[in-house]
Amino acid sequence: MFRIETPRLRIRLFSSDDVAPLARIIGDPEVMKYSLHGVYDENATRQFMAWCHNCQAAHGYSPWAVEDKVSGELMGFSGIYPETVNGQEEAGLGYRFARHRWNRGFATEANLAVLEYVFTQRQVPTVIALIEPENAASVRVAEKTGFRDFVETRFENRNVRAYRISRDRWLETRQALE
Repeated sequence: MFRIETPRLRIRLFSSDDVAPLARIIGDPEVMKYSLHGVYDENATRQFMAWCHNCQAAHGYSPWAVEDKVSGELMGFSGIYPETVNGQEEAGLGYRFARHRWNRGFATEANLAVLEYVFTQRQVPTVIALIEPENAASVRVAEKTGFRDFVETRFENRNVRAYRISRDRWLETRQALE
C-alpha cells in the first residue's frame, strides 16, 4: 500500500471515504481561485479521484490525499501528474489544501515529501510547477520547496510562471534543509 509519512502528515491514495471531504475542499471558491477547472461538485470530485487512480496506475505517481496524522482529517492533496506544457510532457506538481489549514506549513511539508518520493523512488528527472504570479501564497510554497527559476509563459489562456526543479537541484535543496 502506498504511503508517505512526515512529522505531521500522512500522504496516501484517495479512498471512497474521501469524496465528501475532498468535495468540500475543492468546492470552495477561495481554494480553487487559481484552478483552471474552477470549483468541483461531488460528481467532478469523483471524476478527479478516478483520474488520480489512473495516473497512479500508469505513472507510479499522482495527486495523493494528505491527511492529518493525529486527527485523520483529510486536509487536501499534493502530488505529481502528467501535464503537457508547450507541447512537451512534464511531471507537474499540484496541491490544494482546505482553507482552515493555510499558513501553517502543511503544503510545504507535503510537497517536500512528494518531491523526495518522485525524485528518489520514481527517478523523475524534473518537476514543473505552473503558478499564476498573483498567487503569492503558492509562489512562496514553491520557493520554500526548492523551486527558484521560472519562465513566464501562457498556459490554458493564462499567464503563468513555469517553475522547474531538477532531481540534482532537489538533492542540493534537500541537503541544505537537513
